[in-house]
Amino acid sequence: MKVYSKGARVSQPNYGPGTVTDADTHHTVIDFDNHGLKRFVTTMVALAPSSEPAPEKAKATRRKKATKATKAAEA
Repeated sequence: MKVYSKGARVSQPNYGPGTVTDADTHHTVIDFDNHGLKRFVTTMVALAPSSEPAPEKAKATRRKKATKATKAAEA
């Protein structure tokens, strides 16, 4: 049983490449490039190291708070 470190790039047969976001002896959490976050039992998950770089993620933007004028226009 190998516990991967946070930030390690891995590949899983069903979900493909991803980045380890959290790992301990019980659970491993991976943010997959195409499938999002998945949590696995560390002793049961089949992972292989991956040299594929992580894709660029879009920066998170904040929504502007609605004002009374925009709320009145929507109604």
